[in-house]
Amino acid sequence: MLKKLKNITINFGPQHPAAHGVLRLVIELVGETVVKVDPHIGLLHRGTEKLIENKIYNQGLPYMDRLDYVSTMAQEHCYCLAIESLLKINITYKASLIRMLFCEITRILNHLLALTTHALDVGALTPFLWGFDLREYLMEFYERVCGARLHAAYIRPGGVNSDISVDLLTDLYKFSKNFDKRLDEMMELLYGNRVWINRLTNIGVVSYNSVQDWAFSGPMLRGSGVLWDLRFLDNYENYRNYNSFKIGFGVNGDSYDRFNIRLFEMRQSNYLIRLLIKDLLLFEKNSDILDSKFMVNNKKIVKPFRGFLKRDMESLIQHFKFHTEGYFIDTDESYRVVEAPKGEFAIGLTSNGTSKPYRCRIKAPGFLHLQGLNFMSKNYLLSDLVTIIGTMDLVFGEIDK
Repeated sequence: MLKKLKNITINFGPQHPAAHGVLRLVIELVGETVVKVDPHIGLLHRGTEKLIENKIYNQGLPYMDRLDYVSTMAQEHCYCLAIESLLKINITYKASLIRMLFCEITRILNHLLALTTHALDVGALTPFLWGFDLREYLMEFYERVCGARLHAAYIRPGGVNSDISVDLLTDLYKFSKNFDKRLDEMMELLYGNRVWINRLTNIGVVSYNSVQDWAFSGPMLRGSGVLWDLRFLDNYENYRNYNSFKIGFGVNGDSYDRFNIRLFEMRQSNYLIRLLIKDLLLFEKNSDILDSKFMVNNKKIVKPFRGFLKRDMESLIQHFKFHTEGYFIDTDESYRVVEAPKGEFAIGLTSNGTSKPYRCRIKAPGFLHLQGLNFMSKNYLLSDLVTIIGTMDLVFGEIDK
């Protein structure tokens, strides 16, 4: 007598440690082989775009930290670039270097969490503990410059919120010199581990053409051999002045390639951090250098610090109006995109002559990557699905918005 086989449907989630946030997958299986994956998202939906449209421009900034809460300053950066494009202002050279410095620190923070939690999902505990130890050091630099470890709100329209001290730069340089060695120690646990290699090699393969058809970006794109990095190509801020850093790319387009890309990017970001620190220290030695301020000298968008501290009534009124009414922007629109740690993050703003954005639209890289989960996991085992989700580096704050 022949036995009839039928597909079974199971719920994966609605929460799982491989995805930071709320994820529900409806999976169709034949035995343990995945036939179809249907992601159900929106469980975290907070209406971020509409909330921003009902706030003055500066009040919308903290919402950026709540999207991808692992890459906070990268999203603040994009939002500020969009506002500066509407205001038609250029920030100082020093402010640009500070932004680049903290964006690269953010990239390391993101990849440390991505790789170590991915290893934890596959079964390796020690890299997670060691990686979070390194993250604590970097979060301390966040805290020293703005007072917050996670929700920084440090990058502001016109520059950054406060200057960076020589002591901080010196301590960061010391950390940077030892970082590669610490990273080597952590990755030795994975590179020589046959379980880790077998769980990632030839899993979640995406071809050179498919990765472009599905609009992947960041490590997901470069892992399939596409040399695309907006830090080189778009030349926002001053990245082209530091073109000695390299772009990594994969060959097979599998999970192991994407693991190596993130590891390579951490090393390159660390190299770039040292270059930026040396240039920022030059400003401290020569404070009279043009463009040595951390914020533009534009009273329209910068709150009046000095007058308020002197308790001057006129400045107090201006300070109050700045925080309640904000600044008004003529009718225009802007679209800015940055190379965030997870991929291309973009903000579209439309102004209508008021102090609030008429429209705000957010493009999150994780949303585009998640849509490819079905084709990436088809005909793999259920256990491989955890590996594939981990290698996507998903955070649902930005996906569900």
